[in-house]
Amino acid sequence: MRRVHRGPEPATRAVGAGPGPTRRAVGAWVLTVLAALLVLVVLTVPNRVSDLELAAFVRLPIVLLALLAVALALRPRTARLRRAIAVAVGIVLGLTAVFKLLDMAMWHALNRPFDPMIDWRYAGDLNALVRDLFGGLLGTVLLVAAAVLALALLVLVPLSVRRLTRVAARHRRPATKVVATLLAVWVVLAVLDVRGAAGPVASREGAGYLYGQISHIPSELRDRREFAEAAQQDPYRDTDPADLLTGLRGKDVLFVFVESLGRVSVEGAWFSDRLDSALDDATARLAEEGFAGRSAFLTSPTFGGKSWLAHGTLQSGMWTDTQQRYDVLVTSERLTLSRLFGRAGWRTVAAVPANNRDWPQGAFYGYDHIYDSRNLGYEGPEFGYATMPDQYTLETFARRELAEDDRPPVMAEIDLISSHAPWVPTPPMIDPQSVGDGSVYDGMPERLPSRSDIWTSPRRVQDAYADSVEYALDAVVSFVATHGDDDTVIVLLGDHQPTTIVSGEGAGHDVPVAILARDPAVLERISGWGWGHGLCPDPDAPVWRMDAFRDRFLGAYGPETHNGTGRR
Repeated sequence: MRRVHRGPEPATRAVGAGPGPTRRAVGAWVLTVLAALLVLVVLTVPNRVSDLELAAFVRLPIVLLALLAVALALRPRTARLRRAIAVAVGIVLGLTAVFKLLDMAMWHALNRPFDPMIDWRYAGDLNALVRDLFGGLLGTVLLVAAAVLALALLVLVPLSVRRLTRVAARHRRPATKVVATLLAVWVVLAVLDVRGAAGPVASREGAGYLYGQISHIPSELRDRREFAEAAQQDPYRDTDPADLLTGLRGKDVLFVFVESLGRVSVEGAWFSDRLDSALDDATARLAEEGFAGRSAFLTSPTFGGKSWLAHGTLQSGMWTDTQQRYDVLVTSERLTLSRLFGRAGWRTVAAVPANNRDWPQGAFYGYDHIYDSRNLGYEGPEFGYATMPDQYTLETFARRELAEDDRPPVMAEIDLISSHAPWVPTPPMIDPQSVGDGSVYDGMPERLPSRSDIWTSPRRVQDAYADSVEYALDAVVSFVATHGDDDTVIVLLGDHQPTTIVSGEGAGHDVPVAILARDPAVLERISGWGWGHGLCPDPDAPVWRMDAFRDRFLGAYGPETHNGTGRR
């Protein structure tokens, strides 16, 4: 059949056909640019909120250049292999992005990076904390948004990597020139060690970040085994009960944890002077009742949350800085202070008002009785996180455990929670005689500043934190002044520093600790510790790790001590 030469297409068709391919081409290049930006952000974004600044992204990541070089080196007939490599690398980078986001959250809240082996267990606690901090609806929206973002990264990052390698393979010649040039630039920058605000501009970060997150899992497994072995080696396991705590016989010994009472309360923050004054006032008020105190610092194993790690560390003398260690600890035979007091003849009690369900780990501590939100008889409203005000907890404990004359001495751990985040609303102090069943607090939370009023600026949050700590200290002073006597000994301490919004970036783990007593012989036993006078520790006061406290305390108050050192 003869071909018929039809000549050029009509001008109207040419005009109509042009915009389609042009728009598609522009759209394709826009997607490519967005894919490149996403991969660059994943490779260069820091893992701390405080480091998020434009200069942090001025880096040239070797991972991206190496990936493109591999894609260009593969022949066209190995397209499947190229796609497989791109998807595998994309998945790794997607996980890296998610891990960095988790790191940001953990550094901001707990001043440490995300631990992939342990922190997944806190999903329920995180859900409760976010809802508590931001309210039910907003908290749910934020959690859903975080989940959607994580899922989007796991999908979009692999797609972006695949697109970049495909585009490079299709435009092999210009892509080769660009990659070769950038590799040369990277080498020069690396040799000259050119640095920007976020470190070397020639970045080596990338998939290695994820490897670093996962590679320490074997060491964690080894740590679990070694910690379990150490927990069995208890120097007080075979001590005769008659030789335990002889310097405290007949005394009620109360270990009172003030939630989030950290070193930032007494130094380093704009509100520290205010709380210094509150502690000095408390010292003076208790002196009027005949009480004196000695104070220093302990280094907590946790920061910003997970108070139970601090409680377990103090009680057991074991450095319990992870949930893994805590899980091992509470299934071990390690003797806690409460068990040792029980062996020596004390009635042992825990007051844990934050608990609203059964506490299986409580069996490890060996308490004779555990009070929680369900059996403390509270009939009033909740105050934010706090199921009941601290003053109610202390007054109810005194009424139920200290009122009778013919009773054994009591050893108790009392966990105060009015100073728990989000630090609003904080109840006012009331007459101890009118605390009753707590119904006196009805209507108070509605008349106090709410979360939405306070959580509009860090300054307001910090001010609310200081209010809550001051309230907790007032509640303790009121309790001691009302119910304390010659046989009362109080160990008052914080469990951990407050979260970063209050403590600031890079804050340490130290918390104040004080021992209060009216009987001078009690404080004489620890005269060799070098602790300062009063409830407010001096800036240069001794600092012990919290796990050192148990054995030093038992030594100081055991037989044959020498000047409070606890040596035998």
